[in-house]
Amino acid sequence: MSGSDMLYLSRADVERAGVTMAEIVRAVEEMFREKGEGRTQMPPKTGIYPVPGGFMNAMPAFLPKTGAAGIKWVGMAPDNFKKNLPSISALLILNHAETGFPECVMDATWITAKRTAAASVVAAKYLARAESETLGVIGCGVQGYGHLEALREFFPICCVKAFDIRPAAAADFARRAEEFFGVDVEVVASAAAAARDCDLVVTAGTILKNPRPVLGEKEFARGAFVSAVDYDSVWTGEAMRAVDIFVMDDLAQMASFRDQGYFRSLPPGIGELSDLVTGRIPGRTRPEERTMAMNMGIALDDLAVAPLVAAKARALGLGVRLPL
Repeated sequence: MSGSDMLYLSRADVERAGVTMAEIVRAVEEMFREKGEGRTQMPPKTGIYPVPGGFMNAMPAFLPKTGAAGIKWVGMAPDNFKKNLPSISALLILNHAETGFPECVMDATWITAKRTAAASVVAAKYLARAESETLGVIGCGVQGYGHLEALREFFPICCVKAFDIRPAAAADFARRAEEFFGVDVEVVASAAAAARDCDLVVTAGTILKNPRPVLGEKEFARGAFVSAVDYDSVWTGEAMRAVDIFVMDDLAQMASFRDQGYFRSLPPGIGELSDLVTGRIPGRTRPEERTMAMNMGIALDDLAVAPLVAAKARALGLGVRLPL
């Protein structure tokens, strides 16, 4: 790179690059290993909140092992479905670690969806039962569907129970899941019905600063693994206190958000996913344990995946060169 131009990748370019979910999970897991060994840099994300329930976050990070340095700017607006728009949009800038010059700007909407599910898979590899075959999905948007796509590559999922506050979204999720993945999907009438008695549960609704949780201990089956992508918006304090192993992707970021009024009902004794990956804390040891990962989404997730996309895109001649 001369520092005089950069590569721009549209969402179509990012998707055409062809990075697989297996590659993403491998990269994200290796990133958490590096994080656990103290070999990464990442301040807590910071944001603005233009609309109720939405956000725009700036997320910088540096992953020295791969030389990935950059920042993601991501926005979320919960009412975008009314405008036929996705709720999340994002751009990511990759910089040259030594010169600081931007080398690549890419749409990061696809990356955001994939890396979030990948972080859940990494947690599930250590915390879920290997034979898990039933999945409950609460929130049937991009994250709900993406988690099904990712988890079924690593677990023998055959049955799914789905709930969304918008029945049309749940119906569309069921149609797509049955068509593309060949799994049986039952659309149910409540979040409780979707969670109850499942081996794996993903809650992927709207993140709420002032939660109105509806899932308690009785909806958290013995032996189940939960990925709470929507923070503590759905699970009660009672349910979280019943967890045997509870991890988050970054406790410093959690503390920053708690200072802003989030996470008021979290229990004590929460570990970091990176410590699980490095073996500093144990994973599941008994079949009956309840386990939970409440991954907030961290910049290092994005910086683990973006270089894979950029490298494959360059090899395929994708994107447009833009002058600086």
